[in-house]
Formats: sequence, C-alpha cells, structure tokens
Amino acid sequence: MLVHLSVRNYAIVEHLDLDLERGMTVITGETGAGKSIMLDALGLTLGDRADSDAVRPGADKADVLASFDTTDIPEARQWLAERDLEQDGPCLLRRVITREGRSRGYINGSPCPLADLKTLGGLLIDIHNQHEHQSLLGLDTHRRLLDEYAGAGELVRQVQLAAQRWRQVRQTLERLTRNGDEQRARHQLLSYQLEELDNLALAEGELQALEQEQSDLASAEHILLACRQAMDLCTENEQGNALSALNASVARLTAFDRPPAQIQEASNLLASAQIQIEEAMNELNRFVDHFEADPERQQAVQERLDSVYSLARKHRVQPEALLELHEQLRNELQSLDADDVALERLQEELAAFERHYQEKAGELSRLREQRAPELAAAVETEMQRLGMPGGRFSITLTPGSTGEPQPLGNEGVEFRVSANPGQPLRPLAKVASGGELSRISLAIQVITAQTSRTPTLVFDEVDVGIGGPTAEVVGQLLRQLGERGQVLTVTHLPQVAAQGHQHLFVHKERGTDETRTAVAKLDRARRVEEVARMLGGVDLTRESLAHARKLVVSR
Repeated sequence: MLVHLSVRNYAIVEHLDLDLERGMTVITGETGAGKSIMLDALGLTLGDRADSDAVRPGADKADVLASFDTTDIPEARQWLAERDLEQDGPCLLRRVITREGRSRGYINGSPCPLADLKTLGGLLIDIHNQHEHQSLLGLDTHRRLLDEYAGAGELVRQVQLAAQRWRQVRQTLERLTRNGDEQRARHQLLSYQLEELDNLALAEGELQALEQEQSDLASAEHILLACRQAMDLCTENEQGNALSALNASVARLTAFDRPPAQIQEASNLLASAQIQIEEAMNELNRFVDHFEADPERQQAVQERLDSVYSLARKHRVQPEALLELHEQLRNELQSLDADDVALERLQEELAAFERHYQEKAGELSRLREQRAPELAAAVETEMQRLGMPGGRFSITLTPGSTGEPQPLGNEGVEFRVSANPGQPLRPLAKVASGGELSRISLAIQVITAQTSRTPTLVFDEVDVGIGGPTAEVVGQLLRQLGERGQVLTVTHLPQVAAQGHQHLFVHKERGTDETRTAVAKLDRARRVEEVARMLGGVDLTRESLAHARKLVVSR
C-alpha cells in the first residue's frame, strides 16, 4: 500500500509530506485548494506525462516521491526481483521534472523509463476518477472490466499472445505465398539449366585437356612431316646426315695414339652428341610408328568442345566458369527447395497456433459466460442502492464476425442498462442522463474494485452528481472497500467524508508573496467541523455541527 507521499515544488505545492495508513482516507477541501493536485503528483510517480508547467514558479524542478509497502503484493516484488531493483524496506517511485520540461524517473534509486514506472505502478495502485464514466462508454472497457472481475488476466494474456503469433506466422506465410508463382517459375528454370549442366558433366580440368588434344589432332600432318624431316636430316639422307658426320668426326679425332687433351675432350663431346642423336631418333621412330591421325576422335573432341562453348554462351559466361556456375545454380535450387520445406513448416505452425488459440479463447469464453451474469447481478444491486430502484443491468456477449484469431477473444462484450422500471435494456452508450451514467459507473467501479488485486484504490471525485441518501450509500461502499485494504477518495460530499477512517484537509496558506497548498490530518473535533462546513457552508451553526457530530461520531 501507499505509506508516504513527498511532494516538492509541484504546481502550487512547495513542500508536502503525507504519511498514509490502511483503511479509507478521505481528502476534502474547498474548490481550488489543490485536492486533485496531490493525486496528479502521485500520478507522476506512476508514469503520467508532465511538462514544465508542473514546476512551481520560482523553483528549478519538481520532485515527487511515493513510498509503497509491497509486503502483500507478490507480483510487484517479483517484477522488481526480475530487474534487480528490489531492496529492503519500502519500494520508492520517484519523478523529477525540470523547469525546461525534462523528466527523469527512478525506481528504488535506479533510473528507469516511464514505461517501467507505469507498469510497476499498475501493480501497486488503481486510480478511478470522475471522468471514468466517459471511458465506460467504450466496448473495450466493458471487456476489460469483465475480464478483471473474472480474474482472467493471465488467460487474456495467453489469448493475445496466441493471436499475435498466429498473425505473425500468417503474414510470413502470405509473403512466401505471394512470391510463390515467381519462385515456381525460377525453380522450373533452374531445374532445366541444371539438367543441361548435369548432362554436360564437365569434369575439373577437362576443358584444358580437350583444347590441348584438339590442337594436337588439328596439326597431326604437320607433326608427322616435321618428324620425318628431322629423321632424314639426322640419319637417312644418303648425301649426308648429322649422325654420319658425327661418326666420321669421332673416327678422325680418335685415330691418334696420344691426342692432346683438348682433342680428347672434343672427341668425347662429339661421341655424347652421337649417342643423344641416336636416342632422339629412337623416340621419333616410336612416335611415328604409333601415331595415328584419327579423324573420328578429332570430330568427337570438336563436338565436345562445341557443347561446352555453346552452353557457356547461353549462360553468358566464359567456358572455364561453367563449373562455378553449376555449383551456384545447384545451391540456389536447394535454397528454393528449402523455402518449400519452410512453407510446409509454416503451414503446420499456423495450424498449431490456431489450435492453441482456440483452446485458450474457448476457456476465456466459458469464463466470461460464467462470470458475466455474476457481475451484472452485482452491478444491478449496487445501482438500486445508489438511487436507481428498478434499474437493470446485463452483459451481452456477441460472437465475433470473423473466424480469425482475435487478440481480445472470440466475442465482444457490451454492457446494457435499463435505468427505470419498464424500460428495455439498451447499450450503455445510449444512456442519456449524465447523472445516471455516473451512478452506473460508480456501481461498476465499486464492484470491480472489490476484485482488484492492487491493494491501494484511489477515487477522485467519483461521487460528482450524487447527493441525498445515495451519497451515504456511496460512503458506505467506499468504507467497505477500505476495510479490505487502502482507499483514498477525494470528495465534496459530507456523507462520504464522514465514513473515512482518516481525514485529510487540503487548504491554501496565503503569504505576503505567494499562495501555497497545505494538508492537515484532522483529529475528531476538527473533522466534525470540516463535515459541518461541507454540510452548511462557511458559517458553522449548532445544527450543522450537531448533524456532523452525528454522522462522524456514529462511525
């Protein structure tokens, strides 16, 4: 619960420290004294928006600190623990607004975004204001209130998550399906191209070997002629050949008994040349004897090369790049095949998410159907207590118009009201009287607040437009809520103020230069005076004091 509120330099508040207790705390004061300013300051610590106008004139910044006892709020303690923000003692929510309009938020001394203040604040406190009945006209509010009353928060979250995942998968599936025709055409083209390359079956290094062989086969006659000419020059020319000349030269040089060393060296070199020429002739003889100019082989090699060159031109690449292209096309086709597999997987996921959604949404529908009559009966009872005898209230569940998973479940929720006996039930949005709408709103807020898991409830002038005996009933209802936890209520009604366990009086202190808002905690005597003022105006009379004493003392 809220145990302390500290406000510095906010609006017309210079310095304010409030210690708050369990039970029902009423906040009263003259119009314009600053009652709602306190709650606005509290709202800043809960993540509400603010600007530089929030800073008191003459100050550099506004500083608001709210302290909460989280002993009985396990959800808040868990939230803090998950973010390493827990500490011993109270939970501190702080907000600082500078004159320039900059804002900083803190949780237990650690800087945090406003979204975190808002999330944590929603676990700590629930604020109802006099404009609540305006939001009550929206169907989303009807659904939210029913779900809160039914305790369906976790189930609603699961339904929303299932619908969100279903929608995400469907969007991905639709994107892949839209590209399906184009991908199928590409798949068909790739399959045809890969079939051509597979049929070609070009091996690594084969192109270079074919080109070399084709070159050799094309010059076969020139090679044979060159070989024969070399053999003729070296050995077969009768008029003279190289081998014969070497033989004669060696014979002449070795005819001496003791030739000079230089002659002996030259003779040895000539003899070596003679041997090399004989070996060369043997190689040429073997080549000529086994060489066959094969026109069929030459044609086959040329046809193979033509196939390679033709496919290279078709793909607009160099012939030597065909092997790399083959691998690229194979990888792309495998990728498209993987997309087909992904498409099937997504279709299975979509069906699974839809089944999960229908399971959870079905549970939510059954829970709504079960608790809607209970909520309607409870609100109807309070409506009649709040000065609407014969008033009726019902909750209509309407199946959704689409078969797709919806984040809010399978049905719409609408509150329907009959304010007077004999009138038919009509949508709440068509209730004409503002007074009737405010009473209905208050009845709903009181009933739903009873099931709220937040221990601190704030009611800011929710009793506007209500008076007479009904005002006393409102006070009794709020007191009942306060006995379960903590209720803070700003009110102009003495019947409501008299019901409080504690009473805070907001007033203005006027100095020579400025006016400040101050808050006093009233004891029993001063409380009687304040209730009397609310009953009879500024001048207190014995009658108004007696009436106030009767109201307050009897509590």
